[in-house]
Amino acid sequence: MDVIIPTPAARHRTRFITVGAAVAVSVALMAVKFYAWWLTGSAAILSDALESIINVVASSFALMSVILAAKRPDASHPYGHGKVEYFSAGFEGALIILAALGIFYAAWPRLLEPQELPHLGLGLAFLAGVTLVNLGMGLALIYFGKRTDSLILVADGKHLLTDAYTTAGVLLGLLLIYVTGWLWLDGAVALAVGFNIIITGGNLVRQSVGGLMDESDPELLERIVKVLKQHRKDLWIDVHRLRARRAGDRVFLDFHLILPRDLSLEEGHREVKELERIFDTHFEGQADILVHLDPCEEPECPVCGHDPCAHRQQEAKARPLWQRETVTGEENHPAKLTDNRDPEKSVQEA
Repeated sequence: MDVIIPTPAARHRTRFITVGAAVAVSVALMAVKFYAWWLTGSAAILSDALESIINVVASSFALMSVILAAKRPDASHPYGHGKVEYFSAGFEGALIILAALGIFYAAWPRLLEPQELPHLGLGLAFLAGVTLVNLGMGLALIYFGKRTDSLILVADGKHLLTDAYTTAGVLLGLLLIYVTGWLWLDGAVALAVGFNIIITGGNLVRQSVGGLMDESDPELLERIVKVLKQHRKDLWIDVHRLRARRAGDRVFLDFHLILPRDLSLEEGHREVKELERIFDTHFEGQADILVHLDPCEEPECPVCGHDPCAHRQQEAKARPLWQRETVTGEENHPAKLTDNRDPEKSVQEA
């Protein structure tokens, strides 16, 4: 797994430089593709060039999103501006689908009525160069997107990779035409390109909707549970109803923490502040934490390490490690609680 770039400022700077470079490269490659289409008149190359328009628009929108997502929370957006990345990814996916429809419109007549393709050898040379550049830029965007925890960089990188694979497919199809003279392959390759990119666009839209709907992030939840395990104290009897989501750089998490019932308000507050400090350090100042305190009750006695305790009703048998399924309520304890607590709450079985 890639190491995350350490500071928010460095991450924002890396995102800005990377997306800015992607915009410049996308414009240059679009010009090359349209020139290759002008030389050859190929519907397959035109389909690839049309997708490049989407690359330029999407990369430009991604650049604006990166700039906006870097803004700190304010009075009008108290939770920050990070969710603009999901809008950007969804917008890019919708544009890809739109490009696919344009490709279908241009390719179908060429399949039914094939035409000669002049200067095909020169067009192939241009496409080969475009494929290599797109491949390198796409891999760079995904790499820096993972290092900076940026969905929009990863989405834009996957888009460029898809464009590289698309161009490679077009290149292969045109090579077959060059060798065999089967002109109908021009329209067939263009249609295949359209089907391929419409799948990519649909996946980006689905990912965007998942982020806007605060879809569960198992990897993030596992990361939070690992931090809890590493810093667990005897006073922290159990954790349940953990929830977490991302919005750009920021992580929002909340959970219920069970503490001994005889702790004072001040002592409970101190434990909460310590947890806030731990997560704030782990997420480099980009975490918003909300902890709800619950007093312990008899069912927690077997997993409670707080001793001596005047309220203990059962012997402490084990201190099991917390698991994601337990602390989130995804999986209930086999021995159902008989008190009036929330039925989704669970205690990890010994």
